[in-house]
Amino acid sequence: MIDLIIFIHFCVVFFHVGGLFAFGMGAWRDWDRVRNRTFRILHLGLILIITAESILGFACPLTTLENWLHGETSKIGFIELWIRSLLYWDLLSWMFVVAYSKFAALVAVSWKSVPPNQNNIS
Repeated sequence: MIDLIIFIHFCVVFFHVGGLFAFGMGAWRDWDRVRNRTFRILHLGLILIITAESILGFACPLTTLENWLHGETSKIGFIELWIRSLLYWDLLSWMFVVAYSKFAALVAVSWKSVPPNQNNIS
């Protein structure tokens, strides 16, 4: 079960970083799919929620669930260890607030530089 939660957590991070990268590449390569309004709303909304959690001092629900599940098992596999090393950094909490805020600002700027289509809501 914990492997699934960690995989989902990794996918969320990849969605954000990969999405922002795709917006830049899409603008350069003229990819219409990076202008999908639903994708863009989900991308911006989720990073705003993550940033708000960080500012308010809330722990990520996925991190909380992972920590709770780890209390039930002490065995950590190689893949889990590798993914956890990518996801978790030993930084002060204010550094995460700054990083998430700057990332959210980049996503917001991408709306101006690579605007979503107005006609595809679904």
